[in-house]
Amino acid sequence: MVKTRFAPSPTGFLHIGGVRTALFSWLYARQQKGQFVLRIEDTDRERSTQASVDAIMDGMHWLGLDYDEGPIYQTQRFDRYKAVIDQLLAEGKAYYCYASQEELDQMREAQRERGEKPRYDGRYRDFTGTPPQGVKPVIRFKNPQEGSVVIEDLVKGPITVANSELDDLIIARSDGTPTYNLTVVVDDWDMGMTHVIRGDDHINNTPRQINLYQALNAPVPKFAHIPMVLGSDGARLSKRHGAVSVLQYKEEGFLPEALLNYLVRLGWSHGDQEIFTLEEMVAHFSLEAVNTAPSTFNEEKLLWINQQHIQTTPLSNLTANLKPFMDERGLDTEQGPSLAAVADLLRERARTLVEMADSARYFYSEFDEFDPVATKKHLRPVAETPLHTLRDKLARLEDWSAKPIHECVQTTAAELEVGMGKVGMPFRVAITGGGQSPSIDATAELIGQSRCLARMDRALAVIEVRKSQNG
Repeated sequence: MVKTRFAPSPTGFLHIGGVRTALFSWLYARQQKGQFVLRIEDTDRERSTQASVDAIMDGMHWLGLDYDEGPIYQTQRFDRYKAVIDQLLAEGKAYYCYASQEELDQMREAQRERGEKPRYDGRYRDFTGTPPQGVKPVIRFKNPQEGSVVIEDLVKGPITVANSELDDLIIARSDGTPTYNLTVVVDDWDMGMTHVIRGDDHINNTPRQINLYQALNAPVPKFAHIPMVLGSDGARLSKRHGAVSVLQYKEEGFLPEALLNYLVRLGWSHGDQEIFTLEEMVAHFSLEAVNTAPSTFNEEKLLWINQQHIQTTPLSNLTANLKPFMDERGLDTEQGPSLAAVADLLRERARTLVEMADSARYFYSEFDEFDPVATKKHLRPVAETPLHTLRDKLARLEDWSAKPIHECVQTTAAELEVGMGKVGMPFRVAITGGGQSPSIDATAELIGQSRCLARMDRALAVIEVRKSQNG
């Protein structure tokens, strides 16, 4: 059975690059009907925080990336790591290294002067003498010195690294705590990982880890290293490019399905298809279709994909996601039209739920003033007669729905022998406060008859003031 994992370090927020790694691992497990594990790599005690753990958990929950096991915390497994390190020492596959920091610095400087690659030279590999005083040793793994390691990478193809290029890596620090390369091998072994899908910034670690697996007589998982996500300037994604916490995208009004859709297309494709449901991603995903070149983060593309999902997501889902944004703005959606009806009307234009919530204000609360630009253009003295005539017709309507409202606008324009815009635009500004809205008849239906008439009276009063100022 296929088993994958996502193993973030809780030393900061869960960002876009991490989420894409989690998504690819999750998709592969689901596509192969396997299992997906969440592991928290929290051995860096100085930098790991509970706030970061919470942000990871909240982000995974919001995105709907459910896991079959976990969260598993590395800090709860120190006894297991120690047992493995002791085993490697007992079998002569690891050793104590007493080199001081000063000694290592001098060694590397001498190597640079000789034009060599700076690296540990194995000086304590076969040491049998008396340990130097005052040095707390680290423990190093005895990397094979002959032959090569071949990574059969599922994305990049075969990668061969000569063992002579690899030095003896540290597997336990001088305080006894295990290092990343040791813990990740033990964890993936114990947890039965069949596939390790991670960023290609880990490629340098992989040959060392394969040698560790083999030294432990453990099965070696298959590796898939996915290319980095870059900013628009070609540099590694950072905060200035939008590498913010994934939860910030939630706050900015992105749908989780849209964010996942955008991320899956960063480095993977299925024909020319751009918009995917989660079910379609699971059905079509394959590691063979992952690109080998880095991907570029593009916020405009993300906004476009979010807009497509807002237009097509089931209305119940859209309404549930919109409600918190309405609450944040103090808009009581119990007092006014159905939020589902408002969301359905606004979904064609909104790129984010923030935009949608801001556009929905006039359905649930009164505006303090009309937009100055729209007022100057459309609430002019010449608009008084069309607006007054339309108000009289709307006041007599017994069926307050879009079709009769539209007919009233049409009839008014015909009677006054003016274009529809000469009636519709003053009406729009009057009932919404501005010059932009969805279809005005459907908008008026949801605002309600009494509210529309009262707002038209306010607009007529504004026109009256402008008339007196001009007079």
